[in-house]
Amino acid sequence: MALQFTHLHFPLLFLIITICLCISSTFAVKPQNFYPFFKVDADGIIHRYQHIKLVPPSNNPKTGVQSKDVTILPQKDVSARLYLPKISRKNQKFPLLFYIHGGGFCTQSAFSSMYDSYLHKLTCEANVIIVSIDYRLAPEHLIPACYDDSWAVMNWAAQGTEPWLKIHANFSRVFLAGDSAGANIAHNLMVRASEESHFVASLVGMALIDPYFGNGKPDSLWTYLCPKSNGINDSRFNPAAHRSMLSELKCSKILVCTAGKDFLRDRAWTYYETLKKSGWKGELGIKEIEGEGHVFHLFNQTSEKAKVLMKSIVHFLA
Repeated sequence: MALQFTHLHFPLLFLIITICLCISSTFAVKPQNFYPFFKVDADGIIHRYQHIKLVPPSNNPKTGVQSKDVTILPQKDVSARLYLPKISRKNQKFPLLFYIHGGGFCTQSAFSSMYDSYLHKLTCEANVIIVSIDYRLAPEHLIPACYDDSWAVMNWAAQGTEPWLKIHANFSRVFLAGDSAGANIAHNLMVRASEESHFVASLVGMALIDPYFGNGKPDSLWTYLCPKSNGINDSRFNPAAHRSMLSELKCSKILVCTAGKDFLRDRAWTYYETLKKSGWKGELGIKEIEGEGHVFHLFNQTSEKAKVLMKSIVHFLA
């Protein structure tokens, strides 16, 4: 009887096993490793290599710089850290700078100790009010989430209802800046603002520091984080392949910064050279720091060369 029972149920057992295997293969993913950012196991679990130290906002009695955090899209956990320079007179106005942090679209934060320290210095030296954008990170939130979040923060700020911005921001002098992937996002925000006439703030210029752009060759990180990409010459990733788009940027000046040992150096120069030949009518500059690597100014903020780069950015914003 036992043999007959097993025989009768073998087709059903086989079917169940087959279905389970199909389900497992459907939900399994190919392991990926994008060191030094993250890796993805076959079961889809994401492991990050970097532990980012977050710090709270603060008021610095020595510099007079204040900072505070504001939630813009609570349902998406999109927020920003605002920096206000020392106020010397009632209702004093300052240029407004939107800053977008780097980190390969997938790490770092507007609230990290590294960016908080750097932007505190920039606020103090450039005498600007800064909105440091904290966007959702990939791969949990694939591109274009970072672009959409940053655009939402810009439009929120442009409404001028936030007290610091309402009282102290000069909306006729607005700048964009970012480093690495943040520079990529800053460029794409400028493109979108140039195309959409309803953006009310007056964008004067942007500073792109060690920008993470494509070079017409396959890039595994970009492809993974932006699965709906248009390919290696996607305008969001390789703007140099779209000269006519660059010619339409509606700002009056652009500064490109790079470093002699930066692995993205050639891409920064390609962007600069293409923009220069595009027919764009603004003031264009490039600053290269010799002997330094990618975003060195963030990792060693007190070095002499970091101070040189800071002076160039402060001069640009003046």
